[in-house]
Amino acid sequence: MADHSLARKVLETEASAILALVARLDGKFDRAVEMLRQCRGRVILTGMGKSGIICRKIAATLTSTGTPASFLHPAEAIHGDLGIIQGDDVVVALSYSGETDEILRLLETIRRLGAGLIALTGSPISAIAQAADIALDCRVTEEACPMNLAPTASTTAMLAMGDALAMTLLVEKGFREEDFANLHPGGKIGKRLMRVEALMHSGTQCPSVTSATRMRDVIYEMSSKALGMTCVVDDGGQLLGIITDGDLRRHMEAADILKLTAGEVMTRGPVTVSPATLAVEALNIRERRKITSIVVVDNGRQRVDGVVHLHDLWRTELF
Repeated sequence: MADHSLARKVLETEASAILALVARLDGKFDRAVEMLRQCRGRVILTGMGKSGIICRKIAATLTSTGTPASFLHPAEAIHGDLGIIQGDDVVVALSYSGETDEILRLLETIRRLGAGLIALTGSPISAIAQAADIALDCRVTEEACPMNLAPTASTTAMLAMGDALAMTLLVEKGFREEDFANLHPGGKIGKRLMRVEALMHSGTQCPSVTSATRMRDVIYEMSSKALGMTCVVDDGGQLLGIITDGDLRRHMEAADILKLTAGEVMTRGPVTVSPATLAVEALNIRERRKITSIVVVDNGRQRVDGVVHLHDLWRTELF
């Protein structure tokens, strides 16, 4: 069997390394967030070896939360890739020792261009820390490696600090859920954050009649739009009610339905949502109310914007 005691020790060591960072959140962290927030170019992450892998993850997190970022391999940088750095960029250098040769060779160019420099390091007195505008202390008491050699707790600490910067920056920049949805149109996240305005039938595809419309024409509208319902609106396009297949069946039993108007058959006060409603929320409403279609309205004026149908929600694979 695997050595669970060692596995527990690894997890406890890395957890302790992260918790130790909490007490180090000070003015330097605040200035780092502000430097990133004020960045008019891109945020460029650079680091060698395992630190470079952590850089890629931090860059991906920043980019996905509204801050353009990319990874620059320091060894490739000194062979031509330095051209990626511009004066309005901010470079974030990860080096646990703070003495990584490949990064040290970049410092002169970074300073000459006037780009900002933030260092994440385990040695606040190292050359890279001293050269940086801001150095964040990510030192750990020990690595999780039994030989205290392989970067484990130290890389975990730098990754956590990068996440702390990215999430704080996200809030400072006012990044919203809808912004996140716009940057994640694919996968489960994109589906979960999809809005009904992206799914609804609108314009000429939205079934709609006035209260004075004769039922012969109402039935034609419902049939041609194939949603099993139609909105009933006033002359200004405001929602008055809806007519569903169920309404038709009930009135056929009681009267000659073709002699009636939409206003006499419609159901008032139907379930509505706004265009910004999440698709998953609309799905929950549909399941709770046992309905197949939901009218999408402008909340301010109750004007009909469209209709979202069960089949539209089905395509999102949220079921």
